Amino acid sequence: MPIAVDAMGGDHAPAAVVAGAVRAAREDGADLILVGDREAVERELAAAAGPQARIEVVHAEEVVGMEESPIAPIRKKRRSSIRVCGELVKEGRAEAMVSAGNTGAAMIVAKMVVGTVPGVDRPALAAVLPSVTGRTVLLDVGANVDTKPVQLREFAVMGHFYAQEVLGNEFPRVGLLSIGEEEGKGDDLTKEVFQVMKTTGLNFVGNVEGRDVFAGTVDVVVCDGFVGNAILKSAESLADFIRGTLRQELGRSLRTRLGYLMARPAFTALAERIDYSEYGAAPLLGVDGGCFIGHGRSNARAIQSAIRRAQEFVRADVAAKIRDKVAELHREEHRLLHHGEGEEMSV
Repeated sequence: MPIAVDAMGGDHAPAAVVAGAVRAAREDGADLILVGDREAVERELAAAAGPQARIEVVHAEEVVGMEESPIAPIRKKRRSSIRVCGELVKEGRAEAMVSAGNTGAAMIVAKMVVGTVPGVDRPALAAVLPSVTGRTVLLDVGANVDTKPVQLREFAVMGHFYAQEVLGNEFPRVGLLSIGEEEGKGDDLTKEVFQVMKTTGLNFVGNVEGRDVFAGTVDVVVCDGFVGNAILKSAESLADFIRGTLRQELGRSLRTRLGYLMARPAFTALAERIDYSEYGAAPLLGVDGGCFIGHGRSNARAIQSAIRRAQEFVRADVAAKIRDKVAELHREEHRLLHHGEGEEMSV
């Protein structure tokens, strides 16, 4: 089945979204449903000479703006492009949805329209960040501010399968973000979660620190959405700072400009590793169907990358793997609970 793309979401929609969708259909063989104002979308498709056989257009007369309330597609704009994308997934007409629009609205639609995987209490927004040895999955990065230990355990399960099935890490190392590596470090929640994480059966390596996110010592870092969002925004700001500083310093003199020309391949590789458009979008894990949320300033390249991530997610059947593992953990909890009750009664 195709992937539903919110053609009206993002700072550069619909032009950038349609251009990225056309590239995904042409270069990656993606089957897509572009959702938005039919006249505007078809105009952009004609300009890009998009492959008609792989791209369907579904009309949606409303748009949720970037500054609007996240609940707008539920209460006021029920015919918005972002909600229609969710409905297509819910109805089974699309495998996943992609949007670079209002992040809060996309999460609300995913939770309330598409629905969550049975057994998952709260979906988590995951970010894929570059590291010394490859890539690190950080979650949650903003979907949940206040979390319980059992929810963080679910985040670990979801991050594990994303790293394994989409990023290709056969045995992902899962770490719990804290202020020290020792088991007793952190606040009361972190200490409790540490014990809970031991019961997952995952490759849990214990507490990790902020430096480990980029050091390549761990493949999945679990934290609450407040901390994760702060790390993500700091990382984005640092990447922009590095790009801007390099550009400024390399242009200071003839000597530095010549040095840049000699080291250009290295600088190009660095720029690609810290470029958000290479990763495309963050998956909202735990949704009963794929949901990928891109940056508001996504260009055509970022949209194409987001669609690629959605394709990989669907092909690997990540949602089903998450559902099975979470159900297994709940069964084990139930067994231990009743076993404990039985012992108490016998006493």
